[in-house]
Amino acid sequence: MKLFQKKTANPAAPSDDLEAVMKKYDKESNTRVWEGKPKIVVSCILASFSLFCLYVTLFASWLDEVRLTSFVAFIVFLGYLVYPAKKGHQQVNHIPWYDIILMILGTGSFLYYTFNAKTIIHQGIMFQPYQIVIGIVGILSLAEICRRSVGLPILLVATAFLVYALAVGLPNPSFLRRVSSAVRQLFYSKEGIFSTPINVCSKFIVVFIIFGAFLERTGIAEYFIQIANTIVGSFSGGPAKVAVVASALMGIVSGSSVANTVGSGSVTIPLMKKTGYKSEFAAATEAAASTGGQIMPPIMGAAAFLMAEYVQEPYSKIVLRAILPAVLYFTGIFISVHLEAKKLGLKGLKREDLPKLLPLLKKSYLLFPLFLLIYLVVTSARSIQYAAAISILACILVSLFNKDSRITPKRLLEALAAGGQGAITVAAACGIAGIIAGTITITGLASKIISGVVALAGGSVLLALLLTMVCCIVLGMGVPTTATYCIMAATCAPILVQMGVPTVAAHFFVFYFGIVADLTPPVALAAYAGAAIAKASPMKTAVTATKLAIGAFIVPYAFAMSPAMLLIDTNVLEVILICVTAFIGICCLSASLEGYLMAHMPWYQRLLALVGGLMLIFPGTVTDLGGVALALIVVALQFFTRRQSLATA
Repeated sequence: MKLFQKKTANPAAPSDDLEAVMKKYDKESNTRVWEGKPKIVVSCILASFSLFCLYVTLFASWLDEVRLTSFVAFIVFLGYLVYPAKKGHQQVNHIPWYDIILMILGTGSFLYYTFNAKTIIHQGIMFQPYQIVIGIVGILSLAEICRRSVGLPILLVATAFLVYALAVGLPNPSFLRRVSSAVRQLFYSKEGIFSTPINVCSKFIVVFIIFGAFLERTGIAEYFIQIANTIVGSFSGGPAKVAVVASALMGIVSGSSVANTVGSGSVTIPLMKKTGYKSEFAAATEAAASTGGQIMPPIMGAAAFLMAEYVQEPYSKIVLRAILPAVLYFTGIFISVHLEAKKLGLKGLKREDLPKLLPLLKKSYLLFPLFLLIYLVVTSARSIQYAAAISILACILVSLFNKDSRITPKRLLEALAAGGQGAITVAAACGIAGIIAGTITITGLASKIISGVVALAGGSVLLALLLTMVCCIVLGMGVPTTATYCIMAATCAPILVQMGVPTVAAHFFVFYFGIVADLTPPVALAAYAGAAIAKASPMKTAVTATKLAIGAFIVPYAFAMSPAMLLIDTNVLEVILICVTAFIGICCLSASLEGYLMAHMPWYQRLLALVGGLMLIFPGTVTDLGGVALALIVVALQFFTRRQSLATA
C-alpha cells in the first residue's frame, strides 16, 4: 500500500529516472496521463470518491451489502479510469472504447447488487441465470483492475484456487451448477469479495490512505529525512544510518516498500555510494529499511487493521505488540551498516553540510497530526475512523504555519484525489484476497491444508514454522502486503494455531514472512528498485538485503515459540530481560554476518557469534546464559585480536 510517495530532488537521481524505476517495479505507478481540463475532471471524480468514503465510514448507517458493493463499484469505475491495459498505453487524455465498455459492465454489475441488495439477501440460494452472468462479469472486471494496478501473481494464486474449486472442490456433479454455486458464494455473499479484507479496507484502510495523502502535503517526508540527517548523518557511515532512521520514521505512516525505496533512496543511495559503500550494499540497505517500514506501527502497511479483525483484538493492542519486533528489526540493520562502515573505515557527513537542529525543532509542529493519531488510537478516545478523520483536519491546520506547504483549495483537491487513487490498488487486492479466502472456505480446503501440514510436521512446531515460512515467502512474491496477509491469515495462520502457537503470534509470524518476500530473490521488488537507482546488480542487491534483514527471518521464530516478545502472558521484568537479551543477540548476528566487530572475525568467531546470537534471541534461561557466555567469548577474542593487530601495525 502506498499511503504517500516521497518527493525529493537530487541531482544524482533525476526525477525522470525515478519515475521510470517506479513504473518498472511498482505496478501502481503505471497510470493514464491526464492533462488540462480532463485532468481536473478526473481529479474531481477521485476526490468525490474520497469524500464518499469519508461520509460512508463516519456517518452513514447503510446495510453492509449496500456499503460494500457501492464501494467496489466505485473502485472498478476508477480503476478503468486511472489504469491502462498495459505499459505503453498511456496516450494523453485518452481512454480506449473497450475500456469504457469494461468500465460500464463492471461498475454496473456491482451497482446491480447495490440497488437490489434487500431482494438478493432474502433470495436464498435460487439465482436466475442472468444474475450468475452479472456475478461473473463483476468478478472478472475486478480481477482485471487487480491485474492492471497490482500485477499477475495474486491473480495466478486466485485462479489456481478457483480451478481447484470448479474441478474437484465443489460437490455438485454438474459443472454449470458448480459455477453457479461458486459465483453465488463469491459474489452474492460475505464469504468472497465482500468478506473481511474489503470490509476492513472500506471502513479503516481507505481513511488512512486519505490521511497519508494529506500528510504528504505538509512536507513530513522531507522533514523525516532532515531529522535523520541531523541525528545520525555525522556518524561513521552516516548516509546509511540516515536511510535506516528515515525509513523507520516513514514506516509510521507508509506501507509501500518500493515507493519508500525509490523516495528516500533517491537521496540516500547516492550519498552512501559517495561515502564509500559498495553499490549493492547501498541499495540493499535502503531496500531492507524501506521494506521494514511495513512492520512499523501504527499502520504496518494497513495489515494492523486486518489483523485486529482476524484475531479479534483491539487495534491499539496490535500496535503495542508490534513495537519490540519492529525495533529489533531496525536495530539489526543499523548495527550491520555501522559495522560495515567501521570495517571499511568510512566517515560520516560533515556537520556543516547537515541540517541545523534549531530550525528543525521549529518545524516540529509537522509531527502533531501523527502524535494526535497515535494518542487517539492508543487511548481509544475515538474510533479508528474518527481518529484518522480528526488527524486529517490536523494536517490542514499545521499546514497553515508554512506558506510553502499550506493546503490551499487546489492542494485540498490534490490530496483527496491522491487518496482516492491510492485506495484503488489496496481495494482491488483485498477483493481478490477475499475470493481466495472464500474459495478455501467453500471447498473445505483449509482443513485439508491444515491436516496435511500438521501430518508432514509430525508434531514438530519448528518444522511447521519452517514450512509455513516457505509458503508465505512463495505466495507473497509480488503481492501487496495487505493481500499477502489476507491469504496467509486464511491458509497458513490456522496451521500454526493448530500446532499450539498463540493466535496473535501465528498471525504476526505469517505477516512478517509475507513482507520479506519483497526482499527475497527471485522476486525482490524493493531490492531491484534500489539496485536500479544505485546501478548495481539486482541479484547481489537482493542477497545483501536478505542478509541485512536477518532480523525479519529470526525474530518471528522467537515470538512464535515464546510469545512474551509480543507482550503475551508476560510481566515488566520479563519484557525488560527479553529486550536486553534480544538486543545483544541481534548485535551478535549482525557481527557474524558482517564478519567484523572490533576487528575482522575469523570463521570460528563468526560461528560462535551466530550461535550465541540465536540463543539470545530465543527467550529462555538456559539459552540466555549460553548465549551470553558465547557473546563474552567473542568479545574477548575480538579485543585481543584488535589489540594484536594494533601492536603489529
